[in-house]
Amino acid sequence: MFIDHIRILAKAGDGGDGIVSWRREKFVPQGGPDGGDGGAGGNVILVVDHSTDNLRAYHYDPKLVAENGRHGGGRRKTGRGGKTVIGKVPPGTVVYRSTAATTADAVAMERSDEGIDLEPVVDLTEDGQRFVLCQGGQPGKGNWHFRTPTNRAPTEHTLGTPGEQGVFYLELRRIADAGLVGFPNAGKSTLLGKLSAAKPKVASYPFTTLQPSVGVVEFPGFRRCTVADIPGLIEGAHANRGLGHEFLRHITRCRVLLFVVDMAAVDGRDPVSDLEVLRREIKEYDEELSRFPWKIIANKMDLEASADNLAAFRLRFPKTEIIPISADQGTGIDELRHILDNEVGHRPTG
Repeated sequence: MFIDHIRILAKAGDGGDGIVSWRREKFVPQGGPDGGDGGAGGNVILVVDHSTDNLRAYHYDPKLVAENGRHGGGRRKTGRGGKTVIGKVPPGTVVYRSTAATTADAVAMERSDEGIDLEPVVDLTEDGQRFVLCQGGQPGKGNWHFRTPTNRAPTEHTLGTPGEQGVFYLELRRIADAGLVGFPNAGKSTLLGKLSAAKPKVASYPFTTLQPSVGVVEFPGFRRCTVADIPGLIEGAHANRGLGHEFLRHITRCRVLLFVVDMAAVDGRDPVSDLEVLRREIKEYDEELSRFPWKIIANKMDLEASADNLAAFRLRFPKTEIIPISADQGTGIDELRHILDNEVGHRPTG
C-alpha cells in the first residue's frame, strides 16, 4: 500500500506539576519546604529518514502522542520527564497544520483539495532533518522555590503547562531532478527501466503504474540524477480527474519535465494533441510548474507512422528540444542520458 498523504493527530506531553512538601526528619525541627519540580512533557518530533518511502505507517496508527512529565516529589525530587515520540517521514514531506477552531473540529474535517483549512508548517527534504512538531509542556515548580527570608513556609507551587497539540496533514512530494509526464501507456515505465536500475511494473495496457517511482541514473565521473515516473495523466487531471492531484504533486520539485509522447499513435491518438493537453493540464494545476524547463521525448520511434508523425510534430513545436527514442528497443537512450547529464547531472553528497 502506497500512502502519500495522511491526516494525523499529534499531542506533546503535559508538564508535571510542582508539589508542596515539607522536610520531615528526626532532629530537624521546622525543616522547611522541599517540594520538587515536575518533569517536562515529551516532544513530538518528525525525522526525515531516507529508508522510508511513503507514509503508510500512519495509515494504521494516525497519531503521535508523547508522554506526560511526572509530578515532583518530596526532598526536592524532580519528576521524570516524558518520553519524546519520534515519527519518521520520507524526504519530500510537506507538513500542514489544520486551522480549525478545535482539535475535534479538525479531526471531523476531511482535507479539502483547495487546502482552505490548512496552513504550511515545514517542508522536510534533507535526510536526518529534525523538526519539533509539538513542544512538550513546561514543568511546574515546587514550593521549595518560593521560600524567602520572610516566608519560611510557602504553600505556593506552579502546575505544569499543557503540551502543544494539533491535527496535521502530511503530504509526500517525491524529490527528483527530472519528471516523466505522459498519457497512460506512453512508455514512461519502460523508459525509466532502461535509464536506471528501477524495476517499475510494465505491461501493454494503460494505468500499469499506480504509484510514483524514482530511479537513479548513473553517469560517468560518479555523477547521477534522479528521475520520477508518475502514473499516466488524463485530460482533466488538474481538476483531480483520474486522481490527478495524487500524481501531479510529485513533479512539483523537479528541475526539468520530460513529456513522453507516443509517436506511433497506435490507438488513434494524435501526438500533437496529446502534448497540448498535457501542457494545459500542467498549467491549470500550477502556473509556476508550467514555467519549468521542459523537453519532449518522442517514444516508440521503432513503429510505423512514427517518422511521419515526428515530422509534423517538429513543425508544431519548432523551438522545443525533441529527443526521438524507442524505450522498448533501447535506441536513443544514450543521447537522452547525455542530455540529462548536462541538464541535471550532479555529484552525490555524503
